[in-house]
Amino acid sequence: MDRFASAAALLRDHHPQRPVLGLRPHAAGRAARWFRHTFPGTVVYALKANDAPAIVEALAAAGIRQFDVSSVDEIECARRIPGARLSLMTPVNGRETIRRAYFEFGVTTFALDSAAELEKIWQETNGAKDLTLFVRLACANADSLIPLEHKYGAAEREAPDLLVKARRAAARLGVTFHVGSQAMSPAGYATALDGIGRLIRASGVMVDAVNVGGGFPSRYVDAEPPNLAGYMREIRAGFERLAVGEGCALVCEPGRALVAEAESVLVRVEARRGRHLYINDGAFGTLFDAAHSGIVFPARLVRPTAGTQAPPEPFALYGPTCDSIDAMPGPFHLPGCIGEGDYIEIGQIGAYGRVMATRFNGFGRYDEALFADAPMLTAYAEDAEPADASAQLSG
Repeated sequence: MDRFASAAALLRDHHPQRPVLGLRPHAAGRAARWFRHTFPGTVVYALKANDAPAIVEALAAAGIRQFDVSSVDEIECARRIPGARLSLMTPVNGRETIRRAYFEFGVTTFALDSAAELEKIWQETNGAKDLTLFVRLACANADSLIPLEHKYGAAEREAPDLLVKARRAAARLGVTFHVGSQAMSPAGYATALDGIGRLIRASGVMVDAVNVGGGFPSRYVDAEPPNLAGYMREIRAGFERLAVGEGCALVCEPGRALVAEAESVLVRVEARRGRHLYINDGAFGTLFDAAHSGIVFPARLVRPTAGTQAPPEPFALYGPTCDSIDAMPGPFHLPGCIGEGDYIEIGQIGAYGRVMATRFNGFGRYDEALFADAPMLTAYAEDAEPADASAQLSG
């Protein structure tokens, strides 16, 4: 994979026909170091957000060795990292996945949200005595851009009994929850932790770990979350209010916040019709979230040489497929002089961009390059000081 100072530097020598994924592993490494120094517990990377080898290796080089996986393919991807520890944290899994994860790959950490799933795990591991089981509990997703509350999570009336059953089967018992993707308020974690505390007390069991899941936000044009340090303070305070033992571990599973800044996509304008630009990537490619989740990614006109550009104007984007839902309303503010043959760099697609891309209509093939410049937006100050190591909790 070739390295360039920036997207503009790439265009000085190349005129790519396909979209180009611009990887910035240094951005992933910086985010990982910030989380490891600032989160008061163990950081587990949610591999579903981005499985590019260069990105995963950058996270590992920054000290992340634990991975949340959801399939055998993800297990095989993560286990290439020396010393990787894997957790199957999707609360519903196929029997073969559970069996292969345990017996073939040595995975001993599983999530569940029902008695039926607990029984399935017990059966497919032959009643293993070394399991770490996380019971996923339902919580409200009121403060998240993309709520995730309806699919998974044991309801309040069911949770205490499920915790008791899981305690009997587990060598280590944990609880977990998810406040939703792109959580825009730190208070969501505090509210969830208070609710989890009530359920732990109602069950009367002791838990060995509390996993606050993911949901940590990234910066987008239309979504400016509070400083991430505020999330850490709320989580620390909420955890300290729980009725758990001194050795109880605290865990998080960031995905988006670790890798959003680590990748951009360089696309070509194929046509302009008024304030609509037709480009060679779209909703069936790396821009799924721009079409279906309402995210406005940062965008900039890229030309090989600097020059005078017209004032910015709002544009909507259309992708290359025949489908009319292949549309990204934005608005994306770009120079009014933009036209056919120009290139646009769209940032912050490192989270869920490449992994959501399909081959619909024969599109979805990308070139790749390494870019050495800074991401278009960042939540991490260059000179951010790590938190005092003495503030770390167990885990």
